[in-house]
Amino acid sequence: MKKHFILLTFLLLLMAGQLLANGGYEIKVKIEGYEGKELLLAYHYGESQYVKDTVPVNDADYFVFSGEEALEPGFYMVVIPPKNDFFQLLIDDQNQRFSVTTKADNPAQYVKIEGSPENELFYEYLAYLAEKRPVVESLQAEMKAAEGDAGKTAEVQARIDVINEEVTAYQDNLTAQHPKSFTAAIILSGKQLEMPEFKGSDEELQMKQWEYTKAHYFDNLDISDPRMLRTPFLFQRIDYFVNKLQVQHPDTLSKAIDYILKKAEPSEETFKYYLIHFLNAYARSKIVGMDAVYVHLVDKYYAQGKAPWTEEDQLKKILDNANTLRPLLIGKTAPNLKLYKKDGSPVELHDVDAKYTILYFWRYDCGHCKKSTPKMKEFYDAYKDKGVKIMAVCVKPFNEIAGCWEYIEDNEIQDWLHTTDPYSRSRYAQIYDVRSTPQIYVLDQNKEILSKKIDADQLPELMDHLIEMDKKAAEQH
Repeated sequence: MKKHFILLTFLLLLMAGQLLANGGYEIKVKIEGYEGKELLLAYHYGESQYVKDTVPVNDADYFVFSGEEALEPGFYMVVIPPKNDFFQLLIDDQNQRFSVTTKADNPAQYVKIEGSPENELFYEYLAYLAEKRPVVESLQAEMKAAEGDAGKTAEVQARIDVINEEVTAYQDNLTAQHPKSFTAAIILSGKQLEMPEFKGSDEELQMKQWEYTKAHYFDNLDISDPRMLRTPFLFQRIDYFVNKLQVQHPDTLSKAIDYILKKAEPSEETFKYYLIHFLNAYARSKIVGMDAVYVHLVDKYYAQGKAPWTEEDQLKKILDNANTLRPLLIGKTAPNLKLYKKDGSPVELHDVDAKYTILYFWRYDCGHCKKSTPKMKEFYDAYKDKGVKIMAVCVKPFNEIAGCWEYIEDNEIQDWLHTTDPYSRSRYAQIYDVRSTPQIYVLDQNKEILSKKIDADQLPELMDHLIEMDKKAAEQH
């Protein structure tokens, strides 16, 4: 019986060893001179960093990160407490069993890899760059010291250019020799575009270069490469493409994001990450009009079943929010409201005869409103002769309406068009997304929404701009 037990135990151990050999990961780390008792394994994910594992030192002074399931490929870091020094590791899907040795005084400089061709290639590349860096820094110091000496600066710049050409040649050779490597993907992600020769005026050249950059920005970066999601490089490139290379207009941004998501689509995880990222970014945006990007993303992706990971309750909230925002987008005709004046007579928003209508939702006991309303009065006094009317809606139920009229009298703002809706028959709070007060909507004479959810002290500048734009339009006709 004992022999059978020993044999069974041996077979189980053999099977477990075979399992670890075929899958999972095991990264052995030894740091000369490090007296700490634990290390962290962290990784990049989009714009953030996360800790994957924390391990103690073993009896052989090794720290062993291991698991039965393979690590997701990406850009990882071994973090060394308490100073949080770190060195980088590239994790691919080919070999996740290797060892690392380094020194505590400068861990990134002394890394030695055994058993990972990818990391051996990566650290050879880093060593080459480290060899060139002090030479360039020395030449840059020479350049600074030679300021004003055109001949000397030109000579030093020529030497710097030679080194840059050598580095570029090294990178080109590496990416050609190892085209499928993670190291090559990282190098290519930062490769400068080679700009064609354009002709034209300075302004035309600038425009052509900008258009070319936008069109070819991702030529050397595969957005759908799942390895790149777990690096800092992909997020940086996408963020720059959206927020720096694009005109910050909702339509332009929506097209740019569609372009990115289309490229990300082959990787379900990357597509999911960036769709959620952009949805949240434009849900939180404080820039007027950017809710149009949010609505676009909901309509094109969430409403069309392209976000299957979203739970039903959450999906309903997202769709409902977009349905609320859609009729309130810049350029839309403001939804009509039937409200009531102090004498109980009805008045409709669309019947207000004004070149510009300021729709103002407020409460007399709201702290922000107490600061905003005096600014609104000052604004109205300055612009009422320029075609501006204020339609104010006191956001109070029937049993608190009296306080609205008292505040109006006390603060001498009777010349606005004041309204209430004691029983919320108009559903103004839901229709105009009045979750807090004050809320301001700026409408033109056709009740088209020109701006919204801005502060009262922004109104004079906005109104001056609108009046000037209307004046120029009239002159052109």
